[in-house]
Amino acid sequence: MSTLEIKDLRVSVETKEGRKQILKGANLTVHSGETHAIMGPNGSGKSTLAYTLAGHPKYEVDSGQALLDGEDLLKMTPDERAKKGLFLAMQYPVEVPGVSMTNFLRTAKTEIDGKAPGVRQWAKDLSEAMKRLKMDPKFAQRSVNEGFSGGEKKRAEVLQLELLKPKFAVMDETDSGLDVDALRIVSEGVNRAKENTGLGILLVTHYTRILKYIKPDIVHVFADGRFVKTGGPELADSLEETGYDRYLPEGSSESALA
Repeated sequence: MSTLEIKDLRVSVETKEGRKQILKGANLTVHSGETHAIMGPNGSGKSTLAYTLAGHPKYEVDSGQALLDGEDLLKMTPDERAKKGLFLAMQYPVEVPGVSMTNFLRTAKTEIDGKAPGVRQWAKDLSEAMKRLKMDPKFAQRSVNEGFSGGEKKRAEVLQLELLKPKFAVMDETDSGLDVDALRIVSEGVNRAKENTGLGILLVTHYTRILKYIKPDIVHVFADGRFVKTGGPELADSLEETGYDRYLPEGSSESALA
């Protein structure tokens, strides 16, 4: 059983108007095998939380901790965090020209496991994973995400998730830009990874449609840089009906934060 703990996390970024604090005391505990949906309005800090956990240099930690099995991730480099078992599926996956998917994935697997996977077994695992995600086998030889559609990039993210087998996955608006068929295939991949490895999931989303496929155990409302309400799956249904305005600071609205 692994545990990811976020303790009173406060994070700032530099803006044109000066330094601005985005996370204002976030607290969260996630255990292996749990799926936590993090929902909230645009501009509330959901993606800031995701990228801070992964180690993006843009985000400066003012105070607080992020512990994975008791070790502070915030003191580690991004690659060290990945080796400890943290995975980030990005809302907008980047293209990496000149690096093939197969070389990228095998190199990442080698770094995480500390040894290279056997060539034959790796080829089999990669082929089977791509088939489950309905990815053309030719994509294995293409540069990472280069020329991929939005849906293909998201499938490539889940391909990494299935092959690298992290302890915790932060899924940053994985449903963004997906049609119904792609959403179902991607969600099935996430569910498969959880079932096979006991993966803990932080599912950052703005809408409830992905929650029809990836069932959350716990739903959190994130607003104004912190978690403001926690409940069961029924909380997501309530948010669908009422929106987020009641959780925002007085005098603001979701549209104003977009």
